[in-house]
Amino acid sequence: MDRREFLKSALTIAGMTLIGICGDSSALPQNDQIKGQNYKIREQNYKEAVQNEGKVQDSTKSTGNIANRRNWGKYEKVKDLQKEPYAVLVDLTKCIGCRRCEWACNEWNKNPNRPLKEFEESKDKKTSVFDKIRRTHAGEFTVVNRFNNVSTSVYVKKQCMHCVEPACLNACFVDAFKKTSYGAVLYNPSLCVGCRYCMIACPFDIPAYEYYDPVTPQITKCTMCFDRITEGKIPACVEVCSADVMRFGLRSEMLRLAHEKINNNPERYINHVYGEHEAGGTNWLYISAVAFEKLGFPKLDKTPIPKYSKSFLFTVKVLEIVTAAPLVWAAYYMISKNKGEKVLDSSATPQNDKTKIQNNRIREQNEKDSK
Repeated sequence: MDRREFLKSALTIAGMTLIGICGDSSALPQNDQIKGQNYKIREQNYKEAVQNEGKVQDSTKSTGNIANRRNWGKYEKVKDLQKEPYAVLVDLTKCIGCRRCEWACNEWNKNPNRPLKEFEESKDKKTSVFDKIRRTHAGEFTVVNRFNNVSTSVYVKKQCMHCVEPACLNACFVDAFKKTSYGAVLYNPSLCVGCRYCMIACPFDIPAYEYYDPVTPQITKCTMCFDRITEGKIPACVEVCSADVMRFGLRSEMLRLAHEKINNNPERYINHVYGEHEAGGTNWLYISAVAFEKLGFPKLDKTPIPKYSKSFLFTVKVLEIVTAAPLVWAAYYMISKNKGEKVLDSSATPQNDKTKIQNNRIREQNEKDSK
């Protein structure tokens, strides 16, 4: 039983005990009334989310993610059998902002979703999700943002970049992340302790958190559809794209294709494949007609993020080992000292004083008898 299951069991037992003590209150009219009110509130929230798309994001409150366990379970079955990692190449000059990829991602991962038509129509609305720059969150693993330039608008799909050397993995001290040979970075919720260091470490601001789950919240992010690619399928977002924006294949082939497109169309693309070298390389690659710095991409050098922290983390481990022995000795000394003080304190009890007086009297009597 992992720590999450133990916590769930403990809280369930505590809850059942409380119910047993207080009696069955589930049948009270007040509870039925509250349930009805909550249902109406949820229904109203959903209507507002649909009517005010871009202002209200219901999926931020999403909990109960199933994609993490499903993909981790798949990883434990297949392990690392892939010789070369996969990658996705995104051509930003082709994206039309239909957001079909968002819909497909939600659909496959069982996240909160709406009809496909609402996603497709959103870019033509006066008030839409494109009015502000969004980030991924608990119930949505990918989002499309719009950046307005002088000549045209550029739509940019954002999701986990699946780094070759992930910063999130390096920051996690319980090994809840795994870089697979398929290219995907996976997360094991049964190991996570909720420190959220991964969220701070990621240079792309990707990992999200189930803040609305007070008991067993998870980190959520794109899994690169690991459960699909290990079965010979392509990621759901790539499959649903009708504008041929994304291509899926071996990373070496995607890099070759990217440079081929740039070389054959120098007037269409800038000479830069984002993700080829940034932060040591990623398994999501981008080509564009506009500088990536203008499209929300962080400017990174070739150094993998973990290399900045490896020496520091190694020093921390050394200090832990070096200081362990003195700390144990100090703890033992304090415990022994406290025990000694208790023994001395016990020697001053009235019973001990009475015994001393009796012994003195016996000695005096013996001395008189001897004379």
